[in-house]
Amino acid sequence: MEPIRRVFSIRITNPILSGLLYAFMWMLAGAFALSLLLWASNLSEADLNLYTYLVHGAAALFGGVVSGKRSGSRGWYYGIVTGLLYGFLLLLIGFLALDSSISAKDLTLLAAVVGTGALGGMFGVNLRK
Repeated sequence: MEPIRRVFSIRITNPILSGLLYAFMWMLAGAFALSLLLWASNLSEADLNLYTYLVHGAAALFGGVVSGKRSGSRGWYYGIVTGLLYGFLLLLIGFLALDSSISAKDLTLLAAVVGTGALGGMFGVNLRK
């Protein structure tokens, strides 16, 4: 049983990459929940601005927790870098897929994910002890 477990288990040792992976998994789950909310209720896509900020903030928070826990020290630093990369990847995907330019809402989102990523990193370092 142990050789099979070694073949199918992948562990990312870099704290920032593992934090980004977890952040995007949480974003995927949040996007699925928001799509179910759109489908089940009479909300429109324009009504979901606050919810998208909450989903991205929670994703950056959990990504920061994972990166801070994996790093063992300087959690705020790893959380900020994870949040920054997460935000820049979101902006890059929005620019390439939707051909949108950077607006004030995008900069607000970037500041929110950097802040929540740093907070998550601080919590993650303290979870290790």
